[in-house]
Amino acid sequence: MEERFLLEQFEQQFAAAGYQQPTAIQTAMYEPMINGEGDVVGLSPTGSGKTLAFLMPILANVLAGAGTQAIILEPSQELAIQVTEVARTWARPFQAKILPLIGGANVKRQQEQLKRRPEVIIGTPGRVLSLLTERKLKATAMDTLVIDEADDLLQDDSLAKVQQILAALPRKVQVAYFSATDSPILHELEPVMGKPATVIDVRAQDQTRGPVRHGLFRVARANRNGVLQRLAGISNFKALIFFNQSETLNRAYNYFNHQSQVPVAKLSGAENKLQRERALTGFRKGQVRFLLTTDVAARGLDISKLPAVINYDLPRSATTYVHRVGRTGRMGEPGLVLNFGDDHDLRDLKKLIRPVGYEPVTMTYYEKQLVTERPQPVKPPVNQLNQEVSVKHKPTHKKHRQRDRKNKGRPRR
Repeated sequence: MEERFLLEQFEQQFAAAGYQQPTAIQTAMYEPMINGEGDVVGLSPTGSGKTLAFLMPILANVLAGAGTQAIILEPSQELAIQVTEVARTWARPFQAKILPLIGGANVKRQQEQLKRRPEVIIGTPGRVLSLLTERKLKATAMDTLVIDEADDLLQDDSLAKVQQILAALPRKVQVAYFSATDSPILHELEPVMGKPATVIDVRAQDQTRGPVRHGLFRVARANRNGVLQRLAGISNFKALIFFNQSETLNRAYNYFNHQSQVPVAKLSGAENKLQRERALTGFRKGQVRFLLTTDVAARGLDISKLPAVINYDLPRSATTYVHRVGRTGRMGEPGLVLNFGDDHDLRDLKKLIRPVGYEPVTMTYYEKQLVTERPQPVKPPVNQLNQEVSVKHKPTHKKHRQRDRKNKGRPRR
């Protein structure tokens, strides 16, 4: 499959989005998916266009009015909504109906919308499985199942739900797995999912990542909110801030709401759908400087031209670090990753992420900037110092000069 043909098929959408050419993952996955050539695994960095890599072949194959032909599984409501918005835009020329099926939304309304026989379903595993089990979602015309963020969905409770969903679909369905990070299960899919899959890894060839600086910021836990407040003083600075636990996130959120004038929002499992949408919208529009979040809530989010990611709590695995930092530096844009911690924590982080190719440097805050080292006071040249010393100690009084002439050449006692 040549890039030229792919561009011809989606010329209108590429022009509207301002894209010049398909990315490596989009080109590599198009032909295997459009031809249904067995199950496939697509590995590509975060922000490299994986969403379009599965949407384009699905839309190119879809038959309007022929019922549900593809299901796309996402790990979170936010990501399902985000992918739905992209899919609806790119599906217009194909007259394909796109329906999100996510938990937290009105299930009765979803059941009514299913009667319109949408061609593409985008949902979370729990809600999709429930509607399949109740036979509200018809799978007879299905030919594609996409498991996005596969390294996340193919573990723990999510794995069991994905297995049940696949079991409810026709045997002929092609399964396409997408992930930014490799995982052992992606190479052992036959015993887990019942069918082998061909791995297509373009991480080495991908050119979509922009220049991203990775910094280590030494700060005690008690002072981290104060540091964030100072960072808010940097012009046009905003950041997605990661926490390991909701309790810590809520404490920081309450601090900014009651002791600071910096506008913040939070994205965690505790908020309802409307609150999460409002938080994301405010952050994208620049009305909110800091979006406080957890790994689950922010997985796969695409926030255009995000200047910075801050690890308020350091990640516990290299995989988590890769997914967090992938929110910035997308599609060639520059980015910054700032890691908070004490000396011991930051040393451990360097060891953790070195195998995946990251070498962070120490940074500090200086005069409303983040710098790698604090500038030292400028010292005058040595010659100038010697002249100043000579002038300082040169006798100026007349008697002193006469005494100096008189004593010249005499041996000291």
